[in-house]
Amino acid sequence: MFSFFLRRLLLTIPIVLGVILIVTLSFELIPGDPVALMLGEFATPEAIASLRSSLGLDQSLPVRYVSYIGDLLQGDLGRSIKDRREVSVIIGETLPATLELAAVAILITIGLGVPLGVISAAKPYSVVDNIVRVISLAGLSMPVFWTGLVFIVIFSVNLGWFPVAGRESWRHIILPAVTLALPSVAILARMTRSSVLEILSEDFVRTARSKGLGERIVLYKHTLRNALIPVVTALGLQLGQMLGGAVLTETVFAWPGLGRLTVFAIFNRDFVLVQGIVLILALIYVFVNLAVDLSYGLFDPRVSYQ
Repeated sequence: MFSFFLRRLLLTIPIVLGVILIVTLSFELIPGDPVALMLGEFATPEAIASLRSSLGLDQSLPVRYVSYIGDLLQGDLGRSIKDRREVSVIIGETLPATLELAAVAILITIGLGVPLGVISAAKPYSVVDNIVRVISLAGLSMPVFWTGLVFIVIFSVNLGWFPVAGRESWRHIILPAVTLALPSVAILARMTRSSVLEILSEDFVRTARSKGLGERIVLYKHTLRNALIPVVTALGLQLGQMLGGAVLTETVFAWPGLGRLTVFAIFNRDFVLVQGIVLILALIYVFVNLAVDLSYGLFDPRVSYQ
């Protein structure tokens, strides 16, 4: 397993280098002059030239690329244009909030998505199955910003059960976590249903039933464990999406995480901060996928790491 981990870790290096290249190219992809956009329309030529030099934009792209990698190896993501603070420090202040939100959302996703998928697969095309499929379709169809606003109106304004925004107590995380988790619950339920239905047609399931084992034992002990690999894959993708795609949810609920920070950085034309956030989220996504690959052997002993 260690050799597999080492190989997969080495394969992430070209991916990370590619991400860094795209991040470095981001200044080239911005329409117009990015430095002039940062400083505003009343910036003097001297100020533009000074900022351009401090950002290294007066150098060639290969030189900037190598320089950026060198800075990253030292933990330097640059300095925010607006706050004049280290980007790594700003991200370090907001990343825990995003991780907390994603952790609660992934627990909700697992706690609802897997059982709903199993129940739906246990009685295919029944009333229960149709209800679960309709709920899944609704969860996939509702935009998170709309769902968040509806939850605020119902549970915060009308009922007063939960706070509207902020991050002060456990009650503040309930609505944003549920809002963020709903599309993932729908995806995981559909994936679990499909995977369990496929395994239920296997010979070893029929053998287990012929031995007189109870349907619950057959379903949860024999079927579900063998159906978990595609489910875990989908779960890993959803976790990466939660960490990187919580922009709308964090904005609606004023949750002080990376998503809200990204919006503020874009509004303030702080492209250095945006650059650092994109890089960190991409790296998180890469290593989440690596962790998912390593977890396959825990759920299916037939998986070989050779």
